[in-house]
Amino acid sequence: MTEVIATTPAWVALAYLVAGVLFILALRGLSSPETSQQGNRFGMIGMLIAVGTTLIVHGVGLPLIVAAVVIGGGIGFVIARRIAMTAMPQLVAGFHSLVGLAAVLVAIAAYLNPAAFGILSADGSDIATSSKIEMGLGVAIGAITFSGSIIAFLKLNGNMGGAPILLPARHYLNIALLAAVLILVGVFGLHTPLLFAIIVVAALALGFLLIIPIGGADMPVVVSMLNSYSGWAAAAMGFTLQNTAMIVTGALVGSSGAILSYIMCTAMNRSFISVIAGGFGGDAAGPAGAAGEAKPYKRGSAEDAAFVMKNAESVIIVPGYGMAVSQAQHALREMGDLLRKEGVSVKYAIHPVAGRMPGHMNVLLAEANVPYDEVFELEDINGEFAQADVAFVIGANDVTNPLAKTDKSSPIYGMPVLDVEKAKTVLFVKRSMGGAGYAGVDNPVFYMDNTMMLLADAKKMVEAINKDLG
Repeated sequence: MTEVIATTPAWVALAYLVAGVLFILALRGLSSPETSQQGNRFGMIGMLIAVGTTLIVHGVGLPLIVAAVVIGGGIGFVIARRIAMTAMPQLVAGFHSLVGLAAVLVAIAAYLNPAAFGILSADGSDIATSSKIEMGLGVAIGAITFSGSIIAFLKLNGNMGGAPILLPARHYLNIALLAAVLILVGVFGLHTPLLFAIIVVAALALGFLLIIPIGGADMPVVVSMLNSYSGWAAAAMGFTLQNTAMIVTGALVGSSGAILSYIMCTAMNRSFISVIAGGFGGDAAGPAGAAGEAKPYKRGSAEDAAFVMKNAESVIIVPGYGMAVSQAQHALREMGDLLRKEGVSVKYAIHPVAGRMPGHMNVLLAEANVPYDEVFELEDINGEFAQADVAFVIGANDVTNPLAKTDKSSPIYGMPVLDVEKAKTVLFVKRSMGGAGYAGVDNPVFYMDNTMMLLADAKKMVEAINKDLG
């Protein structure tokens, strides 16, 4: 790689400005399902302009770049084609880890060969102090993102339990590590090459310790926050690389991820500061939330469910991760169509953290062509359950659990939930009574007098209901 050009041509600044505007338009488009495809196109065009401009300006050998793009793009294409929607959250976490790792590797490369990155001091004897600080921050944020995303991936993929792993004095330990990393970055800016390696190790440990205390119910917020971290890591390394596009793109990703995390924390009644500090997943559930207790419940069949819904005036469908696991969204959309033909009002209620990542249920329903005007967020539809004839819950446990409102010992206490228990009849689709939700908390709605449990694979159950409705 040749040294970065000292004076940036005017056309380069203009190209990066156009790319930045397209990235902003992409984020705006992604804020609504109706404009999400257009937003994706803006983002792709902006990235093409930014990457193309960077390659031209830095004079990088095209054969190596083309080879890297073919290899990396080929791997990404194959993974994207094969990945199931149920595995999308861990895939996103995995991608975040790669962004963090890339920031660490770029920082190491810049540290080992500063002349190639144009970050030497005026006399050429050492790396410029400002570049050291930028590099230290970039490698620290990148390392935190990498190790934190790995833990999130393992939890989402089932390799680690969803329950919080609560270390003694974890908050003090995290604060001490964070302070140590910041001090080390400052000292590294003045001297001592060994500190670079220590910063990497300390930041990796901090990322690990920040995420292991997080409980399953809070993992969507973690995914969003890690997205923000990856953006700030990219922005920090943009300063090291003297690349405006990376700075702008990283800042947009970092700030939008932080805003989304804040919105989700508000929806879950969590403290935004506690997200950043880590360990906000809560303690183990108390006796009232214990799973696996033998309690009487009412079991129904597809024929029973079809009869109840066909004779209802209004049905509110509440999708959850169980719907994603069985890929039941298309059958569910068909069920909604059949009910509307019977004159039944059908709406979908979406909890902000239903599934394993932000917007998981919205993506699944959009994939099945569910009309956007039938999909409502928690705050817009929660008051309608008391007037609804049927609440059809398909694989959603934690986000419908009333213990969040009453049991202070529960790990989901304080999280706003969908008030499905207020409907005249609750039809609850669940594979079996043997397991609890991702947070490991049993749901008292299962045992209420107005609840009928439909125990089966979600897709098979909905298909059977459709047969009886048709």
